[in-house]
Amino acid sequence: MHDLTLHIITVFMGFFAIMNPLGNLSIFLSMVEGMDPRLQRQIAFKASLTAFTIVTVFCVFGHFIFKLFGITLPAFEIAGGIIVFFIGYQLLNAKTNTLHRDPNISPEQIQKQANDLAIAPLGIPLMAGPGTISAAMNFVGAEKSIWNVLLVVGVFLFMCVLTYIVFISGKKLTSKLDPGIIKAISRIMGLILTIIAVQMVISGVYGAIHLFP
Repeated sequence: MHDLTLHIITVFMGFFAIMNPLGNLSIFLSMVEGMDPRLQRQIAFKASLTAFTIVTVFCVFGHFIFKLFGITLPAFEIAGGIIVFFIGYQLLNAKTNTLHRDPNISPEQIQKQANDLAIAPLGIPLMAGPGTISAAMNFVGAEKSIWNVLLVVGVFLFMCVLTYIVFISGKKLTSKLDPGIIKAISRIMGLILTIIAVQMVISGVYGAIHLFP
C-alpha cells in the first residue's frame, strides 16, 4: 500500500511539474482575452479533454504508434518546439486574439476558431506536449500492466480537471489587475514560452545526435 501511494504521488508530481497549470494560466488568459466567459470555459474544457485523450492514447498505444510511423521522441520534441516557438513569438509581440473585436466574423467562425485554439496550441503541445507524453509512456512502462495504465490515466485525468479549474478561475484572480500589467505578463510569458520552445528543440537535437551516432 505504501509503494502504491508513493507511486501515485510520484506520477502526480511528475505531471504537475511538466504541465505547470499555474504557469500556463497566463498563456491561456492571453489567448482568450476579451472572449465571452462561456466561450472561455468551452476552450478550457476542450483543451483539457484534448490533452487527456492524447495522453490516454499514447499510454495505451504510444510505443506502437511510434514504431508504426517511424517517429522518434527527438523528432516529436523538435516539432513541438517549433510550434510552441511561434505561439510564444505572437505573445511576445502582443498579438492577442481579436475574434471578439471583428464585427465581420460570424458566431460560427468564432466558435470554429475557438475550437481550433482549444485543440492547438492549448491541448497540444502546451498541455499534452512531448514532455507530458514521454513522461506518461515512461510511467506506464514497457510492460503496460492494465492496472498501471489505469493508474497513470487516472492521475492524468485529475491533473486535467485541476488545470481546467485553474483556467476558469484565473479570470477572477486577474480581474483586479491593471490591463497594462496583464499585457506585460503576456509578453513575459511569450518570452518564457519561446525559451521553452528553444530548449525543446535543443533537447530534440541532442536526443537525435545520440539516437543516430
